[in-house]
Amino acid sequence: MALNKKKFIVPNTYVGKRADLVIHDLMPEYSRAKIQSWIKKGFIRIDSEIFTTKRKMIGGELIDIDIQPEEQASQFIPEDIALDIIYDDDDIIIINKPANLVVHPAAGNWSGTLLNGILYHLPKNSELSRAGIVHRLDKNTTGLMVVAKNEIAQFDLIKQLQSKSVYREYRAIVWGQVMVKSGVIDKPIGRHPHNRIKMAVNNINGKEAVTHYEVLERFGIHTYLKCILKTGRTHQIRVHMQDNKCPIVGDPTYGLKKIIPTRSMTENFKNETLKFERQALHAKVLGLIHPVTKKSLKWEVDLPGDMKNLLELIRRESEHDSLEEGFKINKDFYVSGDQAYDDNEDLEFDDE
Repeated sequence: MALNKKKFIVPNTYVGKRADLVIHDLMPEYSRAKIQSWIKKGFIRIDSEIFTTKRKMIGGELIDIDIQPEEQASQFIPEDIALDIIYDDDDIIIINKPANLVVHPAAGNWSGTLLNGILYHLPKNSELSRAGIVHRLDKNTTGLMVVAKNEIAQFDLIKQLQSKSVYREYRAIVWGQVMVKSGVIDKPIGRHPHNRIKMAVNNINGKEAVTHYEVLERFGIHTYLKCILKTGRTHQIRVHMQDNKCPIVGDPTYGLKKIIPTRSMTENFKNETLKFERQALHAKVLGLIHPVTKKSLKWEVDLPGDMKNLLELIRRESEHDSLEEGFKINKDFYVSGDQAYDDNEDLEFDDE
């Protein structure tokens, strides 16, 4: 039985476009694959008639949609997972996600996810697509996320994300001296051409990806960055930092292997940085327009303990050398802003 029904009149701006693409654009909280499935099963009709996904729109058609229960959400078990809720009202919650928490169930992680926790704390979210989740953070990226609590909020938040109006500011600790104070990395991201489980800068099949960065602190062989996302591609900051030859410390997938100058590092410093157990990336600030009140809201959370400790360790290590001595020791390992140099080793990337 359908949860509810929706009706749309197709705007004239969609003339000539495929029906499934138009409906997905009008209902972005549901995936295109799901909409195609509903079309094939007759849950969506145009002017009271069954149609195919390839039908072209002429404008003015009446679309009737029987919203079906979220099959995936209904099969996931609510779990009492602690959530660090920063903000909560009738329409949204803001969560400070810890490391080692998968956002959405997938192969190898069918339980113990943020979605399972949301279903426990917000049982009504089982009626929403993806339990109200509108964006994701990687398993070992920490920080702020927004989750919708009703259909109106979810639709509005997705529209804000699509229009790139949501403000997302990160902190990253990277390898190398990023010498340009601030810059923009504007390179499309898509699937890696040879490793389908990874993403990469892909000028052929990639989608627009824009990351603004600013140097907050520069050390001998590390840099502390502020990164602002203008788009939200999978692994975007991690891929852009790797492509910029200043990969994030601890990144198991997009990190560097051989170019790190370990001979200039103390044993403790080497162990702590090389064995950092996750990518040192944190979603620190989140800003959006409230989907119901229309007020501009912004939240900020502190760095998690592990990144704080790593940053303090890097600062203490840097105190032992002046900036000039640091350049002397690490003259072959620096980043000019769009590329890195190591005169002694070829660049080599982790394939984990």
